[in-house]
Amino acid sequence: MKFLRHLKGSVEAIGWPAIPDPVAANLLALLTQFEDSQWWTAQELQQRQLDQFGLLARHASLQSPFFRSRFEQAGLDPVQSWTSESFSSIPLLTRAELMQQADSIYCRAVPKRHGAVHKLQTSGSTGQVVTVAKTEVNQLLWLALAMREHLWHERDFSATLAVIKALTPTLDDPVKAAQLGWGHPATLLIETGPSYAQPLAMDVAQQSAWLARIDPKYLLTYPSNLGALLDRYENGDAVPPSLRQVRTVGETLHPGLRERCSKLGGIEIVDMYSSQEVGLIALQCPVSGLYHIQSESLIVEVLDDDGKPCQPGEIGRIVITDLHNFATPIIRYEIRDYAEVGPACTCGRGLSTLSRIMGRRRNMVVLPDGSRHWPLIGAHHYREIADIRQYQAVQHSLEDIEIRLVVDAPLSQEQESKLTELVHAALGHPFPLRYTCSRQELPRTSGGKFEEFISLLR
Repeated sequence: MKFLRHLKGSVEAIGWPAIPDPVAANLLALLTQFEDSQWWTAQELQQRQLDQFGLLARHASLQSPFFRSRFEQAGLDPVQSWTSESFSSIPLLTRAELMQQADSIYCRAVPKRHGAVHKLQTSGSTGQVVTVAKTEVNQLLWLALAMREHLWHERDFSATLAVIKALTPTLDDPVKAAQLGWGHPATLLIETGPSYAQPLAMDVAQQSAWLARIDPKYLLTYPSNLGALLDRYENGDAVPPSLRQVRTVGETLHPGLRERCSKLGGIEIVDMYSSQEVGLIALQCPVSGLYHIQSESLIVEVLDDDGKPCQPGEIGRIVITDLHNFATPIIRYEIRDYAEVGPACTCGRGLSTLSRIMGRRRNMVVLPDGSRHWPLIGAHHYREIADIRQYQAVQHSLEDIEIRLVVDAPLSQEQESKLTELVHAALGHPFPLRYTCSRQELPRTSGGKFEEFISLLR
């Protein structure tokens, strides 16, 4: 960990060796353990996970009425020595249960050393509000995993960072940007370069001009917003000359974005998979590009339609257990995302992998025979046909797919015909299509996320 040469100290008149403050010391303790545990075998990691789950299960059975009842009804002894078989017999926790029975799920008390409890709300893509209580321990683990991601990708902490996300307040003053730096976790440990920020509501043309002015080495934003910026760059806007890496969060990353970024001077994309309920789930490997599950924090299962574990190359629904939330036990939570199980990674880490994050079931197109798959909506070739600023496909029925376009002028018959060919190829079926054109930006979720395909069929 080369950054230790520049570690911040907290003791007056002691510059070297640095003595960090208590929060930074705890963060360093976790990072030191993670540096070792990432190389453990899958079997070693699983056993430690089950041991930690035993501590969580015992606490939940005593402090959470919901889970006390759940263990009893399933005939499970929470103080047992848990195995993968007994663990997999715990009924799944649904979003509806987490939303409607939150008061019963919350623990009546948390271990004193876990610190203060705070609540956060997430509405997801459907607008259904879920409230989850977390502790200071959860925050500390998030900080450690976020710092791990920085270290894996060997970032230059002296460089400029730009952030464009929903509800992010504007930070454009160079003095304040330098004073605040990159923010936690990095600034808990070291001095960093400046960090600038703009809200997602800023017009894309203004975003492009702003990025050219501040010239960051790193950009953090959503895949859909990156796609809009790439449209500007491919049509003549100046690419920030220092930009080397875009970190994407919050949405499913279309593979075409990596290719487009690469063509603009070798800009790299590093994607992260997370949720507000459980934090960082999987981080992109710096060697293979696979997504490493953060096994020190979570048990992540990928299950088929029969509830059996998927094998490498198979796609299934993601089920997550947060091993350290003793305020709101998140035990075998069906997060409603789908992913493809990856192989053992060539980097040598024992952390399990995901090859692809597919998105939600509602992002799957339903074919007339009842089968489902994830369409390839999102290809930038659409913009080679017409000046399409934004697009979204909505499946209303088996015979009705609406293509919503944000354009300055209606499509010509020839453009519509060519676009229909591309959409049919992306959907995998010649559905009847109807086009809705508007000049107004298509709506996002309250969290700033945008879905390029939505099926309203159950």
